[in-house]
Order: sequence, then structure tokens, then C-alpha cells
Amino acid sequence: MVYHLHITSKNYSSWSMRPWLLMRELGIPFDEHSAELISGSYRQPHWKAFSPLAHVPCLHDIGSDAASPDPPLVLWESIAIVEHLAEAHPDKHVYPAARAARAWARSATAEMHAGFAAMREEMGMNIGLRVDLEREGISEALAKDLRRVDELWEEGLARFGGPWLAGTELTAVDAFFAPVVLRTQTYVGAEEWLGERARGYVRRMLEVEGVKEWVKQALAEVGRETLHDEDSIRGRKLLADLRATEK
Repeated sequence: MVYHLHITSKNYSSWSMRPWLLMRELGIPFDEHSAELISGSYRQPHWKAFSPLAHVPCLHDIGSDAASPDPPLVLWESIAIVEHLAEAHPDKHVYPAARAARAWARSATAEMHAGFAAMREEMGMNIGLRVDLEREGISEALAKDLRRVDELWEEGLARFGGPWLAGTELTAVDAFFAPVVLRTQTYVGAEEWLGERARGYVRRMLEVEGVKEWVKQALAEVGRETLHDEDSIRGRKLLADLRATEK
């Protein structure tokens, strides 16, 4: 199979990270295409060139023959990308092989895809920043999301024995929660909401080669998106900015 994966800024785009990390860790080759993120707007109409909804990520499946005149299969939602990869590569264990673990992993992946709205709103992806997340200053909706993350991670790790959320192999559910792991680093104090087992999972995820590669490239970006930066800080104390600056 020949895949072209369209993503955007590694510092800001949590959705881009999910299929990128999964494909990288499972050894599914792809060509990466990084689309420009225009600052000052949440709309990126130029992405329409590769995505029907002008969204990232977007996967183009060229098939086994890159020279084929047939148009590529286009998948413009992250969860659709994952399901497509699971069908195309049953040997790669996009989801766990065991039936119970697979059912749980699919459900948790879908929950991450559809839920956690307060976390997305109040703890947006911004890998290079360190922001003080004061416990008494967060909304009840965000507190509920943080408690749910801990509950879900604790359940998966305990039920399937770790070291990953659904057992012995890193699968789609880990890739989908990887941006949440990175949010616990951006928002200082977020880890206080996690139990010891979940904190151990954070430490393991931060040592995954694909996660380290993504973070390194994110910190090397010199572009800034003002709306995302403002949403990340939201009047809270900025403790550090680890991002590269233009020379």
C-alpha cells in the first residue's frame, strides 16, 4: 500500500498526531505532507486541496500501484483512518488481538474521538508551552474530564495488565490518548489528577520513540498560531516557552 498522510503543525495539532504515531509505531510506511497552519483563524480553506472538509488528518490510500490512474481512497476523519488501517493490515494489530481487549480499545478510542470537550477547550494541544493549571481555577467540566481520563486509563491498565492501555502492545487507543499524555506536561498540575498507575503510563508513553520524535519536531517549529496560544494560556500563568525561535 502507498499512503500519503496530510497533517499540520506538530506543536498544535493533536488530531494529526494520532494516525501519525500509530502508523509510525506499527511500521506502516507513509509519506508525510505537512500543510501550512495560517495564524489567526481556525479555518484553513487551503486544506480543501487534499481534504473534503479542509480538516487534518487526511489519509490518501493510493493502493499497491502508485502509477495507477484510479483516484486514491480518501479518509478525512481520524477514526476512519484507524478503521481503514485495521482492515488493510490485520497483521499489524491496530487493535488488540484478544476479543475483550479489542472491544474495550475500540470503545475507548471512540470515546476519545467524540468526547472530552472541556479538555479540548481548556487544555488545548500546545507542546512547547508550560502553563500553570491551578486546581481551584479549573471548571467542573474539565475536572470531570480529568477524572474520566484517570478512570479509563486505570481500568485498561488493570484489566489487561499493561504496559499499554489494552495490553502488551501499543495500539490505536494509545495513539488516540497520546496527545492527552502531552497535555499533562503542558499544563503543570494536570498529573495531580492521575493515580499512580496512570502516572506510570504517562512516563512510559513519553519514552515511546514516535512520541519523542513528534515532540522534538514540535519544539523545533518556529511558527506561532496566535489563537491557539491565547486559548492555551487563557489568563493563566505562563511558566515557560520551550519552542524554538527564528534566528
